[in-house]
Amino acid sequence: MNRRDFLKFAGVLAFGIAAHQSVNLISQSRARDEKKSTKAWAMAISFSACARREGCRDCIDICHLIHNVPEFDNPKDGLRWIWASPYESVFADQTNPFNRGMLKNLSVLCLCNHCDNPPCVKVCPTKATWKREDGIVMMDYHRCIGCRYCMAACPYGARSFNWRDPRPFIKNINKDYPNRMKGVVEKCNFCEERLSQGLIPACVDICPEKALIFGDLNDPDSEVSKVLRARFSIQRRPYLATGPRVFYIF
Repeated sequence: MNRRDFLKFAGVLAFGIAAHQSVNLISQSRARDEKKSTKAWAMAISFSACARREGCRDCIDICHLIHNVPEFDNPKDGLRWIWASPYESVFADQTNPFNRGMLKNLSVLCLCNHCDNPPCVKVCPTKATWKREDGIVMMDYHRCIGCRYCMAACPYGARSFNWRDPRPFIKNINKDYPNRMKGVVEKCNFCEERLSQGLIPACVDICPEKALIFGDLNDPDSEVSKVLRARFSIQRRPYLATGPRVFYIF
């Protein structure tokens, strides 16, 4: 075998090994998802319970802390996984002159809705965002090319773009969660890394008023299933047929 033939053979062999490893990783990832396919994770947020502590940011702070969300000096560069907005801006299509005064000062927690029919997944050209079998809409930061199609497609403003390198602006880096880089999109992931350990999302766990309720919709005995059957709930822009899995209860 001459040198040229040897290099060709070595190249084909290396490609075959890399392809085999990639297939194994994809298979393992799909196998993990299939194990969770019986679940249908969802969250309910109580307006009344959340309003008991005016100015409380415990859920926001813990989420941003464990997921390495930076605090930029310029608000225009800000990133957010969970945030609070006025009711009238979140539910602009569900207000009327008679209840406007009652809801005027009400803040509403917002996050990714982990839709049943997520438009962000459909438009991503690199499949950097995808929906798991248990309903969680995920992000692969290494596949993201920063086109921001997903941000344009999301009707809830749940995604943020890293205009700057976020790492210098993270006060306490959590080494158990990956850091992002400039030029990628990020968002709430329902604390999937905690769910894999049998834990509930950090925002739910830390809430002093138990305003956030999380669980499996496929389990009729789960807390979230029980509360949604017992109390009136609304969703953000349900007429868009995205099927949000974040519910708001009165």
